[in-house]
Parts: sequence; structure tokens; C-alpha cells
Amino acid sequence: MSRPPCEVSWFSALCDDDYEFLGVPDARLKSSWEHCRDIVLQAEAGGFDNILLPSGYELGIDTTAFCAGIAPMLRRMKLLMATRIGEVWPPQLARQIATIDQMLGGRLVVNIISSDMPGEKLASAPRYARTVEVMHILKTLLNGEALDHDGEFYKLQVEPPRIRTVSGKAPLLYFGGLSEDAREAAAKGCDVFLMWPDRKETIAEIMADMDKRAAKYGRKLRYGYRAHVVVRETEAEARTAADRLLSKLDADTGAAIRAKSLDSTSVGVQAQAALRESAKDDGYAEPFLWTGVGRARSGCGAAIVGDPDQVLGKLNDYRDMGIEAFILSGYPHAAEADLFARHVLPNLEHGPLV
Repeated sequence: MSRPPCEVSWFSALCDDDYEFLGVPDARLKSSWEHCRDIVLQAEAGGFDNILLPSGYELGIDTTAFCAGIAPMLRRMKLLMATRIGEVWPPQLARQIATIDQMLGGRLVVNIISSDMPGEKLASAPRYARTVEVMHILKTLLNGEALDHDGEFYKLQVEPPRIRTVSGKAPLLYFGGLSEDAREAAAKGCDVFLMWPDRKETIAEIMADMDKRAAKYGRKLRYGYRAHVVVRETEAEARTAADRLLSKLDADTGAAIRAKSLDSTSVGVQAQAALRESAKDDGYAEPFLWTGVGRARSGCGAAIVGDPDQVLGKLNDYRDMGIEAFILSGYPHAAEADLFARHVLPNLEHGPLV
């Protein structure tokens, strides 16, 4: 079966999310400029198309500063810079995006996070309404258009910044969320809708719903899938490696890690918990989809586990459903990136989304 190429991205653990044993802090793997830089350089050397640079207020290091620092070191790979909308002034963010895109030669894309302002709490509906406004402002300014915006959160009349992206257009905006407010925000403003792992029938239902929502606004979304991965030469070795990740985790530590996250009560996180709770005793929700990772982290909580052919087959199943982009990760991140790059990536027809 002929499939269009997919974008294959890795993940750099800017938010203190790198372990040899989940839930056991390791000074060697703590977020720092040096460690996160090395993950990014490993991903570029391995042939990945893109890499997500996540953002969290309480954890890790600043994403925009890191993105600007790493940009001149890369020759080919794109950067997917996460930005927390509650923390930014949109015209300034537009200028930062354009500047870093210039540094990368036109290879910057942006992951929009509908966050609160640190220290403040905004209800879901207005928080996502603010996010929709910001996406509109960014696209207008980065497309080189004058902005006359009279919104609930921003009232701006401003010319676009002199500096432009290399393409002269706004970069792709990646965005995820499962609540009613999040889905509507995505339908109105994002380009690539990101989903966390779930059973294939659930993923298909989400995509069908989002297609309908986007069509209401005369838009069409593209789809991405964020998951962890554990690939080894045999299925038995992969399952053993997955089990080893949890071999030093106790339940109280795992619960504390999940509760600490600012998004621990979101609809998406609750869906990951439900998937984990409904899985079989071995943690597998469906063939090769293991929910054990979610015992020690909030957010994306499942991994594709198997030998190279099994992992490739799982990814191709998703591609057949219409998913065009994958954001993958594993523990430790640099080591698992190397394994995936050697065992699976050469057999995937892939390239950056355009």
C-alpha cells in the first residue's frame, strides 16, 4: 500500500523528564543546557525530521531561550518550539518566532499550549478563547499583515514586525486537547492537531469529530500522534526493557509525579488514566500499546513496544488512518532515539510536514 511520507519527530526532555528508571531522579539526566542539547544533536544525527522542545513553568529550562541557543547548531532538522500562551505577549512572540526561524533557515514550527499565567488560574472556556485570539494574532503578524484586533483579551492595532519568517508566512501551529473548549479552539486556529495514545477506534472517533468541527469554519486539520516507544531486536527484549523502566517505581511516587503536573486534571490526562486503568494486567491496552509509562508521568502515558517490524507496523496502521506526524520519545531519550533511528526510521518513508 502506498502511503504519503510522514513527519517523524523526537523529544528533548527540557522539563526534567528523562530517566533510566521511571520515577527515580538521575542527576546525569536532569534537564540542563548540555543534556538537552545532546538529545537534540543525537536526533539530528539519527535522521529525525523534527524535535519537540516542551515547555513547563515549574520544571526544567526555558524553551524559547533553549530554541534560540540550539538553532545555529543544526543543519537539517526542524524545531517544534512549545510556547505557553498564558506567559507571552503575542506581538513579542511573533518577533521571537520570526527571529528563530531566520536562525534555522526557515525550519521552526510552534506547539501552542493553552496555559495559565503562573500564579493565576483562568477557567477553561476563557483560557481557550484567549488561545484562539493568540493564534489569530500570530498568524496575522507572521503572514506580514497589519493587525486590527478587538478581542476579549487583546485589543491591538499594530503593523507586522519588520523581521519575517524565511517563507514570509506563519509557521505550522501544532496543538492538542480533548475538552470541548480545546477541540473548538483547535478547529478554529491550529494546523496540526496532536493526540496522545489511545485505542485505534478512539483515535478514529477523535479524528472524525475534529474533521467535522474544522469543516464548520471552512478549515481542514492535519493530525499528529505523540507517543513513547520501546524498540528492541525482539519483542521479548522490548517487553523486558519496558518492564525494567518501572522496576524501581513505587505507587506513591508515581501518584506524586502525576499530581505535580499543572495539567493533571485535564480531560486529556484523565483519558490517559482511563486507558491505563482499562488495560490488561500486563499494561497493554491493545497489541503493542503499553500504558505503563503513565504510572510515572502526567500527559502522554503510553508507549509503542515491540520489535522493529511490530513498531513499524503500528506506525503504518496510524498512517493508514490519516496521521501524518509522529512525536516519539523513550527513556533515556538519547539512547532510545538511537535505537529507533537504527531499527525503524530507515524503513519509514518520512520527511518534514510542509
